[in-house]
Amino acid sequence: MTKVVLIGPPGSGKTTLGRLLAQRLGLTFRDTDSDVEAVAGKAVSEIFIEDGEERFRELEHEAVRAALAEHDGVLSLGGGAILHEKTQELLGGHPVVYLEVGLADAVQRVGLGSARPLLVLNPRSQLKKLMDERRPIYERLAVLRVVTDKRDPEELVEEIVKGLPA
Repeated sequence: MTKVVLIGPPGSGKTTLGRLLAQRLGLTFRDTDSDVEAVAGKAVSEIFIEDGEERFRELEHEAVRAALAEHDGVLSLGGGAILHEKTQELLGGHPVVYLEVGLADAVQRVGLGSARPLLVLNPRSQLKKLMDERRPIYERLAVLRVVTDKRDPEELVEEIVKGLPA
């Protein structure tokens, strides 16, 4: 069973903290966006453009399902993976950590010239909208919530390790 699942909006630090957390716990790290890209043979942004968001969400759900079944380390989910109802169901019983980030920090980390498909037009406004829409789902799914704004990654890893259910 997956030991830790990281969720949160773009720019919350899922990949950075996931790698550090896996290293700290002596586990492997897996990112479902990378899994989707491997299966599709193209970047997430290309999937959105060529196949559409619906197809991407199908691939993403399958990647999450497979990773939760196969991976016994730290797992990072794409920011919108939690939108799929079946994915929400699959996360039940797993140690889910919500990495919360404020808009200013998220914009700084993601960058306004981002290649992220859902942030193409007016990235700051789009990011705020995504964060506002998804926040209640992130909060409901999480067993631990960690605010990442203006904090050192090592400090955040320690907070996650201490806050995880035994």
